[in-house]
Amino acid sequence: MSIKASFLIAAPTSGSGKTTIARGLMKLFTQKGYRVQPFKCGPDYIDTKFHTAVCGRPSINLDTYMASPEHVRELFAHYGADADICVVEGMMGLFDGYNRELGSSYEIAQVLDIPVVLVVDAKSAAYSMAALLSGFINFRKDICFAGVIFNKVGSERHFQMLQQVCDDLSITCLGYLPKSPILEHTSRYLGLDFSEDTDNQALVQLLENHICWEKLLEILPGREQIIPTLGARLCRFACRRTNHSALVARNAESFSFLYQETLDKFKQVSFFNPETEVPSFDGIDLLYLPGGYPEKHLEALTRNEAARKAIKTFADNGGRIIAECGGMMYLCKEIITDEGSYPMCDVLPYSISARQDDRKLSLGYRQFTLNGQQFRGHEFHYTQFVGDIPPSITQVYNAKGEPVPTPVFRYKNVWASYTHLYQIPSDL
Repeated sequence: MSIKASFLIAAPTSGSGKTTIARGLMKLFTQKGYRVQPFKCGPDYIDTKFHTAVCGRPSINLDTYMASPEHVRELFAHYGADADICVVEGMMGLFDGYNRELGSSYEIAQVLDIPVVLVVDAKSAAYSMAALLSGFINFRKDICFAGVIFNKVGSERHFQMLQQVCDDLSITCLGYLPKSPILEHTSRYLGLDFSEDTDNQALVQLLENHICWEKLLEILPGREQIIPTLGARLCRFACRRTNHSALVARNAESFSFLYQETLDKFKQVSFFNPETEVPSFDGIDLLYLPGGYPEKHLEALTRNEAARKAIKTFADNGGRIIAECGGMMYLCKEIITDEGSYPMCDVLPYSISARQDDRKLSLGYRQFTLNGQQFRGHEFHYTQFVGDIPPSITQVYNAKGEPVPTPVFRYKNVWASYTHLYQIPSDL
């Protein structure tokens, strides 16, 4: 059954349905008996949870701002080595990056040399799609389009008109999804609700009925052609593993923004739930507090006073901690909401506001230099510091090199910031 195919699912704009179709195809291929390795363009933590749920194996982020093209190829080779099909879900519009097309889904397809399946929202349009598709397909000549899937198609007659577009442009039409209530997603805080049931058999049935998935697999090039130096890249990736043991805070929402690659770099990883468990630091080199939504679970975090005291003692005694965004908030003195103030670990003497009136989106790639090392990551949150922004130990910049007010904190062996790091430092 092994087919060894790879492709990237992209769209002209966000909201076109690429996440729905990517998730559905991953589920469909998995049910057909294929080993499907999911990937996600960019620093997204939420779509990867959908992927992992339907494929039964962790989804891996691919990002050409935070990592070099060579490292992206190594990730693709390493995690896709034993897969039959590798499916990469794009982000935003195909050519939308941090600086024109740099960092875009297009660049990932170019770096990996894999074909693109374009998902197009066809609602309220017919032959005008010819101009849109012609523009996307001819804008850059250094990627290959495997075909087009139309979304939100109103009728069979509507689909026939869209097929005519593909025929006239000599583009492979891979089918469509009709307008349907089951394809509507609710918005949740910073993105899609990853707590919802992702095992949506109705979606898979729609895909079976309307998408030419077998044709897609037939026209895709073999993955051996795409990555001919697989063995060398696997070796280089393995050499980057550390000898450190990490204790990682993790649960469904409060501390859930994790790169699988980060976890796989450690010699040993153990987990604890800050809402219900007290951490043990025996044999641990590093406590890692990743981001998430702690402001959604403040009562549980406050009740577990023993965990908060243990973490403060660990920090005060020189224990190594890396805390990102939600993890940093957890280390602060308190988090304030419209309902009141909730005490946190009090390692950092700052107050964080999650009040509705204080909500302000902070979003974008981040970079800074510390101890002679350059770090890259991203920031995505609505919470803010109460009062003036605290002083930072280094200046943080966005992807274009412009200064931003995001602070980086250092207390003994604790590193903390709103920035989600791509590579966890071994010697901070």
